[in-house]
Amino acid sequence: MERRYGHRAIDAIVFDFDGVILDTESAIHDTWRDIYEDFGASFSREEWLTTVGTHGGFEPYGSLRERARAKLPPEPQVRRRVEEELMPRLGRLEPMRGIHAWLEAARRLGLTVAIASSSPVEWIGALLARVGLSEEFSWMSCRSERLAAKPAPDVYLDACRVLGVAPRRALAVEDSVNGLAATRAAGLRCVVVPSPVTTGCDFGGADFVLGSLGDVELEAVVDRLGAG
Repeated sequence: MERRYGHRAIDAIVFDFDGVILDTESAIHDTWRDIYEDFGASFSREEWLTTVGTHGGFEPYGSLRERARAKLPPEPQVRRRVEEELMPRLGRLEPMRGIHAWLEAARRLGLTVAIASSSPVEWIGALLARVGLSEEFSWMSCRSERLAAKPAPDVYLDACRVLGVAPRRALAVEDSVNGLAATRAAGLRCVVVPSPVTTGCDFGGADFVLGSLGDVELEAVVDRLGAG
């Protein structure tokens, strides 16, 4: 059954995770960039963006194997190195600007809050616990055997189903082109906050594009959506 709160346009807010709640996107990108440089190789921004917000696209190890100018160790060794260099970067991350304020505002407004992500639930759960945000979300819809990665609408439709909210009455927060496409296919409204990795992408079709969630209060966004 759908829940409705007064006459406003939005009953729930559904956050993407990577690049929206924590800037894991930059940490992963920078780790692979440094490893490529060590082997005399590089990748383009356009190649990397095909991986952002989805599962698949540019395959870092396979492409490095083709481009490396120095002897490349076997894939398991390279991936262990990626993990060893990525973990300290992830350990330094804090919630992105405005996240705490929007979560507090969602509580004031009585909005239900969820996550919809192309990342696995284990990844998100561990990182949320590290920054003390595990209890902030009513549900996490993540890529799985049952739910396809963005730009498919699956994770957003699943989050809305579990929250008992019609997609048209939910607001998504995204940072990628793949994520925006998923919200549009699912029928949600969408605020895009580009991460450092996705800044400059074409986010035509978003309801709002913000520099950060700290730039505008959630109440103002909900009011503007209600005013059409």
